[in-house]
Parts: sequence; structure tokens; C-alpha cells
Amino acid sequence: MTQYLSTFDLFRIGIGPSSSHTVGPMRAGKAFIDRLGQEGILERVRSVTVTLHGSLGATGRGHATDRGVILGLMGESPEAIEPALVPQLMAIVTEGRRLTLGGRHSIEFDSARDIRFENLPLPAHPNALTLRAWASGGEVLSAVTYYSIGGGFITADPEARGQGDRARPPRFFDSGAALLELCRRSGQSIARIMLENELTWNDAGSVRVGLLNIWQVMEECVTRGCSVSGPLPSSGIQRRAPDLMRRLDADTGVAGSLFGSMEWINLFAIAVNEENAAGGRVVTAPTNGAAGIIPAVLHYYVWFVPDATDDGICDFLLTAAAIGTLYKLNASISGAEVGCQGEVGVACSMAAGALAAVLGGTPEQVEHAAEIGMEHNLGLTCDPVGGLVQVPCIERNAIAAVKAVNAAAMALRGDGTHTVSLDAVIHTMRETGADMHSKYKETSLGGLAVRVALC
Repeated sequence: MTQYLSTFDLFRIGIGPSSSHTVGPMRAGKAFIDRLGQEGILERVRSVTVTLHGSLGATGRGHATDRGVILGLMGESPEAIEPALVPQLMAIVTEGRRLTLGGRHSIEFDSARDIRFENLPLPAHPNALTLRAWASGGEVLSAVTYYSIGGGFITADPEARGQGDRARPPRFFDSGAALLELCRRSGQSIARIMLENELTWNDAGSVRVGLLNIWQVMEECVTRGCSVSGPLPSSGIQRRAPDLMRRLDADTGVAGSLFGSMEWINLFAIAVNEENAAGGRVVTAPTNGAAGIIPAVLHYYVWFVPDATDDGICDFLLTAAAIGTLYKLNASISGAEVGCQGEVGVACSMAAGALAAVLGGTPEQVEHAAEIGMEHNLGLTCDPVGGLVQVPCIERNAIAAVKAVNAAAMALRGDGTHTVSLDAVIHTMRETGADMHSKYKETSLGGLAVRVALC
């Protein structure tokens, strides 16, 4: 099935801590309940069971997968739910041992009994969950296995990796080479190519409003992350962004930091990822584990580039989405599938190319920046300590955001010619992920996850 991906597939508003392990399962839970309603059997359901397979089973507790599924079964969606209400909603389920499916049909539910964590993956994808609805006589009314394939995407068909039911856009591309050829023939930027595709499905005003809304959520996330102190959930690790903000402000603001803009980029990324770790509202960009990189680099553009505009913000996001589309089509953005190179590496590549674009880069320079961003993240493992999106994830976002700015700078100093193409590095990333041992792919069975203990 041909995939026609939108910018708004790569950038989705949701909650932390994980797009594949929290947001995807929440969407799966809601999809299952919607399906039961459409089939007219919701009122016959007396119990629901959930089996989490593979990486969802191995690190689901640390990633709040059980919470995500429960919220989805209640009819909540990651885009609309208010994060502050989540503890209250969960208390109703855990204390009363009852779950109101879709907000209208109450059943008995004990999460300790009705949600099973199984480390063994299913063959099609390492992130899978099976939901079953049972009648009073023990009959299975419905059973569906969903795959959470990264970035909050879910599918019941592992062969369907994206949105295949949309109209074909006029500037469809499925490789970096094809994208550059479109730019050469039309004389247009990558952002303009992506915008023309968006106009297949939405009007120009809606696209602009949607893009600026994504930026607004990113801004709000940084603001919250810089103002909320205290420990992060489960680990007790203290948030660092508020103190770092105070120290940078004390250095006479934006221009006075000892290390210049780099420390501010660190701050922006850390603020977002601490919010994500706390279950706050973030933009999946293109995943939650890498949610701080693109906002940090976009903040760098807005704060440090004198002529930054709303048009530039829109072009940044459109360019980043075009690059992300290539990874989604030709490799993966799932840490459980290809390691953290598919999350932090992809976000770094997207941010690098986008920054090069809004700083005046040619399409060839943009492609070069995106290639640099991934080339130096190849082989990056996903080994979260304690199964939490905290260590090394938070600092890793800051490092990658700075790396993205440097990649853009290097590309803009050249003329766009380079040895390794973006297509080649995407292909290499996919092969590297396939070769990577499963213990380094979001199972917390290897790497830092078994060398470091959280207190």
C-alpha cells in the first residue's frame, strides 16, 4: 500500500513519556473501543484483557503503557486529554476496580489481573498489544492485535506502515534523490514541495494554523519545563531545567552564557524532555523519546536568528517533515525496531535539515545537513535505564540538538556536494538497526540499562 504522509503525521500533539509505548497503546485502546461500538457489541462486554508483547511487555511499566491502554479504553485520546487529569482518572480505575469503556459502559477491571506483560515479541514487530473483549459466558466477542510502529502510529496490519488511504499528492517523493529532483525541476524549496502536498488534503489557511499550533505547543512545553521543579516520576531524578534557566538568566540573558547559544539549546531540549518524562503535553517530533530536539533547534532559530518569522517557523516544520517522511518510508522511527538512531538520530537529521533551510540553504545543502545529522548518530542504541524515558534520553536530546545546529552550520559552509547521500545513510541506518542485538532496542536488557541503577 502506497503511503502518503502528512506533516501532521510526523508532528502530533500528545502526552509523555513515550510515543510508541504510551501514545500508541492509548490510540490502540481507543480504536478497540470504537470498533466494539461500531460493531454494536460494546454493551455485551463484561471484561477486557490486554497482553503487551515484546518491548511493550519488557519496558511497559516504565513507559506507562498500562496507563496509556487504560486511558484509551476509557475513550481518551492523546491529543485531547488534559495531562493534569490523568492521575484522577487512573485513581478511579485502580481504587474502584472498574473501567468505563468509551465513557459509557462500566465493567469490572483489575489492571494487575487484566493486563499481562510478556517479553516475547510477535514476529511482525517488537511493539504489539492484543486486546480481547469477553462476554459474560467466557466467549471472546472481539480480539485485535495492534502494532505500535513508532511515533504514535498504530496499525492492525504490520504491512501497512503509514497512511495509505489518502489522495496521491502532486509532488510525491519516496527518496532524497526524488525530492531533490522535484526541487531542481520546479525551482522550489523542500518546504514548498511539502506544502503543495499538504494542500491535497487541507487548505492553506488550515495548514498554516496547524503548523503554528504545533509551534505554540512546543513553546508552552518549554515554558512549563523551565518553571516546574521537583523529582521526575518513578526515578526521583530531579528536574534540571528550572535551575539551568535561572543560571543562564543570571549570565545576563540570551547573549551572556559562558558557552553562548549552546547552553540555551541544551536548556530547551532538557525542558521538553523533562516534561515528557513527567507525562506532560508534548509534540511527538517524530517520537516522544526524541521530542526535545526539534523544539530546541526551532527555539534556537526564533531566539537567535534576528529575522526569524512565522513563515520561517512554518518552513522549518515543513522541511523537517519532508526529511522525516523519508525515514518513515524507507527505514523506521521506532527505537524498538532500530534503536535510538531511529528516534534521536532521525530527529537530529530532521532538525539539521530544517535549520539549514530557514537559514537560506539550497535543497542540496539541506539534504547534506540532514545526512550529517544521521551519519553521526548511526548505531545509537536504545537502552533506557529502568525502562524510563529519562536516562540517557533527556541529555541525549540536548546533545543531538546541538549536533543538529552544528550539522546545519557545516552544510551551509559547503555547496551541497558530499560523499554520502541522505538515501545512503537512511539505508545504512535501517541495516544497522536490523543487525543490532535486541537487548539494545528498547528492552532495557543491555547497555546502560544493566550498568546503572536508579535510586
